[in-house]
Amino acid sequence: MLRALEIRDILIIDRLNLAFRPGLNVLTGETGAGKSILLDSLGFVLGWRGRAELVRQGAQQGEVVAEFDLSPDHPARAVLDEAGIPAEENSLILRRVNTRDGRKTAWVNDRRCSGEVLRRLSDTLVELHGQHDDRGLLDARGHRALLDSYGDLGALLAETRAAWRTLREARKAEATARAALDEVRAEEEYLRHAVDELDKLAPEPGEEAELDRRRRLMQGAAKIREDIARAHAVLGLEGAEGAMGDALRWMEGAAGQAEGTLDAPLDAVGRALGDVADAVAGLETALEQLAFNPHDLEETEERLFAIRGLARKHDVLPDDLAEFAAGLRDRLSRLDQGDADLAALQAGVAKAETAYDAAAQALTDARTDAAARLDRAVTTELAPLKMERAVFATQITAADPGPDGRDNVTFTVATNPGAPAGPLGKIASGGELSRFMLALKVCLTAEDRGVTMIFDEIDRGVGGATADAVGRRLSALADGGQVLVVTHSPQVAALGAHHWRVEKHVVDDMTLSTVVPLAETARIDEIARMVSGDTVTDEARAAARALLAG
Repeated sequence: MLRALEIRDILIIDRLNLAFRPGLNVLTGETGAGKSILLDSLGFVLGWRGRAELVRQGAQQGEVVAEFDLSPDHPARAVLDEAGIPAEENSLILRRVNTRDGRKTAWVNDRRCSGEVLRRLSDTLVELHGQHDDRGLLDARGHRALLDSYGDLGALLAETRAAWRTLREARKAEATARAALDEVRAEEEYLRHAVDELDKLAPEPGEEAELDRRRRLMQGAAKIREDIARAHAVLGLEGAEGAMGDALRWMEGAAGQAEGTLDAPLDAVGRALGDVADAVAGLETALEQLAFNPHDLEETEERLFAIRGLARKHDVLPDDLAEFAAGLRDRLSRLDQGDADLAALQAGVAKAETAYDAAAQALTDARTDAAARLDRAVTTELAPLKMERAVFATQITAADPGPDGRDNVTFTVATNPGAPAGPLGKIASGGELSRFMLALKVCLTAEDRGVTMIFDEIDRGVGGATADAVGRRLSALADGGQVLVVTHSPQVAALGAHHWRVEKHVVDDMTLSTVVPLAETARIDEIARMVSGDTVTDEARAAARALLAG
């Protein structure tokens, strides 16, 4: 509920403080007194589009502050939480400043915020209805949500949205798998050739280094083997090993008569002979290893160059070729398995489509039923508004499937039997449109509490019993909530729980507008003025008292 509105230096308002109350609040005044400025000011602080220049002449900036009562479960709290703005216990304070150079700055609960946050908050706080309202009932984009709310279709809508999410995810998975499969198919020839080439070579980790070592060994083997053979000849039986063996035998033959003097030399020669024998055996092993066929070198070089060539071709290290080949084989296996996987995903899409179709059809059926009930309810409301010959129809047409189902919803009217039906704003005249909107709002607002509804001259073009019917429905809407109405109708004004008059006066050659709360006597005079015009007669006052007595 809108609790207070404070306006500073906006258009022709210098200082104005208004304290609104629950129930039906009426604002009256002569044409041009500034009633629309109040709505401009409220729209400004709520972030709505409005006049480009709002700052009062002579002032450097204009400012509007709006204070709202906020219940613990009010939807505005979710907007505040998402925007990271702390919520007060029971109230919400919006403040917006417009400087002379056009800059606009906004605060919510003393926290700077964007105009977008203001607009999102405004959707939960205020509804504006009038003949030129493009934010409310005249906006066909909101008709489907209004019908769903009227029909209490939240559960079906949630089910349809869940089914749509499942379908969207299934389609995404199928598309991703198809794209991956197409990509693999596009390189199938390359993959099969590369895998065949790698499988034939069958390189192993570490093999390239071993082949390189063997190649270098074989390349220098001739010279190395010649030197090793010479060393073997010098140390072998024909050389040092044989000479040392002879020396050992000679010394052993003389040891018996040497009285121990040869023991140490015998031990030394024995040890040396063992070491020489080990060396000779190692040289023999080396000679055997260095014995190679020139064809072996050719084969080693061919394999080494083949491994290095494939590594360069695939831009991997030689030791990574085996792992790379495994990766290619895996991609080929996905290609072989891809058709089966894709078929399974396509079956999942078909299942999700069936589930979505069922949920969307149930929602369509429920909307059709709710539309029929809404049409009957609006028709019932139109009769007291002197539009019993008019026809209201909720039109449901096919739309592209989406999270909210497969329906477009449009509120249409035909002002006379047999006349073609069309959108509200295009078919009805000003007065008719106002009454259509009021009847529709009465039907749609069964539980719409916590939102302040503003009706801007919605009673224009009607009078007498029709105006009285308009006022009584506005009063019913305000029961338990809050309605603000800008009106020229004395019948509507008389039904208000609270009454303000907008006045315009001149101070120091400057036109200023203000708003005055009306007590009982002043209220009689204001309603009398609305009845009779500029000259207030006793008869007009009597009529005003009669209207107030109601």
